[in-house]
Amino acid sequence: MNDPFKQAGDNRKVLSADEDADGRLDAYLADALGGEFSRNRLKGLIEQGAVRIDGAAVTEPKRKVRPGDRIEILLPEPEDPEPKGEDIPLDVLYEDDDLIVIAKPAGLVVHPGAGNWTGTLVNALIHHCGLSLSGIGGVRRPGIVHRLDKETSGVMVAAKNDAAHRHLSDQFADHGRSGPLERAYQAIVWGRPRMLRGTIDAPLGRAGDRTKRAVKKAESDDAREAITHYEVTERYVEQPDGTALAAMVECRLETGRTHQIRVHMAHIGHPLVGDPEYGAAFRTKANKLDAATRAVVNAFERQALHAYLLSFEHPATGETMSFTAPLPADMEALATALRGAHAAA
Repeated sequence: MNDPFKQAGDNRKVLSADEDADGRLDAYLADALGGEFSRNRLKGLIEQGAVRIDGAAVTEPKRKVRPGDRIEILLPEPEDPEPKGEDIPLDVLYEDDDLIVIAKPAGLVVHPGAGNWTGTLVNALIHHCGLSLSGIGGVRRPGIVHRLDKETSGVMVAAKNDAAHRHLSDQFADHGRSGPLERAYQAIVWGRPRMLRGTIDAPLGRAGDRTKRAVKKAESDDAREAITHYEVTERYVEQPDGTALAAMVECRLETGRTHQIRVHMAHIGHPLVGDPEYGAAFRTKANKLDAATRAVVNAFERQALHAYLLSFEHPATGETMSFTAPLPADMEALATALRGAHAAA
């Protein structure tokens, strides 16, 4: 007979009652697990046979815990709360019965997840669009067909019915290879790429945790194709040797991987200004700027990345729709400071 405790893997927790252990089993576990589960939830788990002491099943929540007891518990998979509508302001660029286009501000998480169960774009869309979003794309991602990082600003589109969701999702999966989908970003980077225009073709994969990414060899198990086209559009504090202390770069995606632009620009030696993950080692570059500009740069605490252009085919009419959003105030202030900057004396 299969032993569920042996098969539980990471969902199986083993505790050893210390010498001061006393009281009911449900109360002891509620305290020992640091409030992760309520006492009532633990009482139910005990009654369901999910707890055993010294190898024997225990189904009485009031069973006394004794010093030295070896307690095993099968923890249930966490249940993700269903997002609710929240009255969060949206900068709506366009809306009809099939879709909504918004300019997402920096700091807004797209969909609920660990540490961000409320206050997301999804919560705002549910409030704004009502029941039309229900179930489209999954409970936690209703209407969402693509995403931007929390601290990246710019244009996004969301679907308002199943047909629109399928059509838009297919376009993003195709990356514009056979249709009008186009995504363009503005980024402020350290230095200036040697080639003013180029293509970065470097596969990406996980870099040790759930979200961070790194360039990988193509033969790596988790490597996924990633291609970014870039063009330098402005150069800041140009040097006599033709280099610059910073630059504005336009990036266009041929693929859409997590953190793609951020990783690719760092890979060629020009990470985004303010990027805490991939550009932290370059923060001292600000010391090469005059004091006033240095203060503006040091106060900029997010990656300087803005999705300024999004084009796609309307899922119902077939019309090519194109939307732009100007640089947000913080990035405009950063660019303005850099335009007037000079090298530190």
